[in-house]
Amino acid sequence: MSRVFGDRKTILILLLPTLLIYVLLKVVPVVWSLGLSFFSGNTLRGFEFVGFDNFGKFLSDPAALNSVWVSVSFAIIVTIAQVTLGYLLALLYVFVLRKGSAFVRTAVFFPMVLPTVAVALLFKSLVAVGENQGPVNDIITFFGGESTEFLATTIGTMTVAIGMTLWSSMGFYAVLLYTGLLDIPDEVIESARLDGASGLKLVRHIIVPLSLPILLSSIIFSLNATLKVFDSLLALNNGGPGTTTAPLTLYMYRTAFEYAEYGYGSTIALVLTLLCLMFTLLVFRSSSKRVED
Repeated sequence: MSRVFGDRKTILILLLPTLLIYVLLKVVPVVWSLGLSFFSGNTLRGFEFVGFDNFGKFLSDPAALNSVWVSVSFAIIVTIAQVTLGYLLALLYVFVLRKGSAFVRTAVFFPMVLPTVAVALLFKSLVAVGENQGPVNDIITFFGGESTEFLATTIGTMTVAIGMTLWSSMGFYAVLLYTGLLDIPDEVIESARLDGASGLKLVRHIIVPLSLPILLSSIIFSLNATLKVFDSLLALNNGGPGTTTAPLTLYMYRTAFEYAEYGYGSTIALVLTLLCLMFTLLVFRSSSKRVED
């Protein structure tokens, strides 16, 4: 076996099919999309080279800038909330429930396996008004309030979207962070307790620093996932009211596939990729500074 894996030709033959599939499915589409961002048009009327005009158009497009604001604000709020809640649940699993946390972990993680469109339709029905009024408005009217059309306002739609995303995804981050906490040696925690560290001091000075790598990974996963949110907001309110809650992904979809502006749509996709890269680098940079300090 060592002779086989020590032969470079054998390794190349074994890896070549996988590398070929990866290049065809990942690298080629990315390069193709990058090239399209310098053109305007579609397959019917043809393509025209416009250079960096699409990027200038993006910077002067109010709808595009609003989509950037929606994507970034949604990503930051949801990331802070779901990683914080996930971390608190992970601490609950390890230090309070311990061996009895299996059922709670399963129950909290369960929404993660549901289709995002189904979850969006569920929350849409929960806040519905009219003949098929949802339980949320039933509770409001029961206590003497008036029914509220949550999805008729930008704030209401974003509130429902944030709540929906937290409910469906925080279980994943709770389990992810839980596995990171399990890697902390019990001897270290016991030594800290013997030295007088307990409660918040133990968490702040021992648990958090030792679980920082998995915590940073969770933040990066969450930022990239929420920046690329698409189907849940589409199914919830189609980016409405109007286009006030349309993220970059939805604006890119409409531009490329509804308006057939492939070049401009590719430019929006490139901007989204750069946003994901920028946030990832910011997290890494902040973590490296903390380690140096």
